Amino acid sequence: MLGFLNLFKPAGPTSTQFGARLRRMYATEDGSKLAVGHLGTLDPQAAGVLPVALGRATRLLPLIEDRRKAYAFTLVLGRATDTADGVGAVIATAPVPDDVDRQLDAAVQTFVGAIEQVPPMFSAVHHDGQRLHELARRGISVERAKRAVTIYALSVLGRDGDTVRMRVACSEGTYVRTLCEDLAAACGTVGHMGALLREASGPFVLYESLTLDEVAANPLGSLVPPERVIPIPTVVLDGRRATDFRAGRVVPLDEPSADKHVFVRDSARVLVGVGEAVGALLAPRKVFL
Repeated sequence: MLGFLNLFKPAGPTSTQFGARLRRMYATEDGSKLAVGHLGTLDPQAAGVLPVALGRATRLLPLIEDRRKAYAFTLVLGRATDTADGVGAVIATAPVPDDVDRQLDAAVQTFVGAIEQVPPMFSAVHHDGQRLHELARRGISVERAKRAVTIYALSVLGRDGDTVRMRVACSEGTYVRTLCEDLAAACGTVGHMGALLREASGPFVLYESLTLDEVAANPLGSLVPPERVIPIPTVVLDGRRATDFRAGRVVPLDEPSADKHVFVRDSARVLVGVGEAVGALLAPRKVFL
């Protein structure tokens, strides 16, 4: 098994639950456990794009350079929660300024570009060998170092009372919940994230995503080949060179490659691995046996 899936995850189930269902769908004949990897998981209450690598494609995840994310979300003003989202308990309230629209428009401009965020306690960040959310559930709060992230675009789509509809394009590692809290603070109040929809994750976009039921109806046809996910060229090796490549030996290229990495297929067009071009030579970096 080697391929990617562009899944649509509704609000409710966890990313891990999706992985378990995929293992049953793509069960191997020998009963071995199928490898499942994520290009960024989603919290249970979040919906949207959930990219998944299956089988040997999990080894290709480090080659995906585009890790940008895009989200549509709601910012709820006037109430802060212990989880910074709508599932937590309210821990603080504050009036929403009458001129909140003006303040929010001004605040949005200051958040575009390189910014720093403090990861929320309810997150998967590690602290002394434990994830922060494990500590948070025991009522423990610890100091967290700020992290640099990039906001490429941030816009207000509209406001209904104290709920603001927004959209953001951001770098990997950005916490929309923290962004909501910081935006509310910049407007002179408190707030939390309401709904969250991931519209894109790297090369995976929402309008191409499939539900689990759609994948179950056509498991093999739902797979996205690596070449559509990772924009590197493909070279085809003849029988002897393909055999040498599979054995981990450096092989000559017909002509030097302008790209550092290339997909390698044999004469039957079977994907055999990823090579690193060094002049007119190709060194195996990931070999699929």
